[in-house]
Amino acid sequence: MKKSEIRFSIALDDQKVPEAISWSATDAGPDIHFAKAINVAIWDRAQNGTMKIDLWTKDMPVDAMKYFVVDTIGSMAETILTATNDQVMATKMRDLCRALSEHIEEEERKQR
Repeated sequence: MKKSEIRFSIALDDQKVPEAISWSATDAGPDIHFAKAINVAIWDRAQNGTMKIDLWTKDMPVDAMKYFVVDTIGSMAETILTATNDQVMATKMRDLCRALSEHIEEEERKQR
C-alpha cells in the first residue's frame, strides 16, 4: 500500500498568533510551500463528527480571507457532487458562492 504524508508547520508569535504557515507533502515534491491560511476538516469516525483546524497568518488580507472562504465552499460543492451525486446540495452551495462573491465585489466597489 502506498502512503502519503502532508505536514504543516506553523510559526507563532509571543501571543500564539500564526506568523507563518508552511506545508510539504510527499506527493508534492521536496519543496516547502507557504500559505497565509489553512482550513482542514477531518471526519472522525469514532466521534462521528467533524474536527476542524482553521488558521490564518496575521498578515492575511481581509479580502483574500473572504475569497478563501468562498473558494472553500465552492470546493466543497464539487466534493459533495463527486462523493454523493447530490445535485441539489451542490447547486445551493454554488448559488451561495455566487451571492457571497457579489457581496464581496459590492464591498470592494464601496471602498473605492
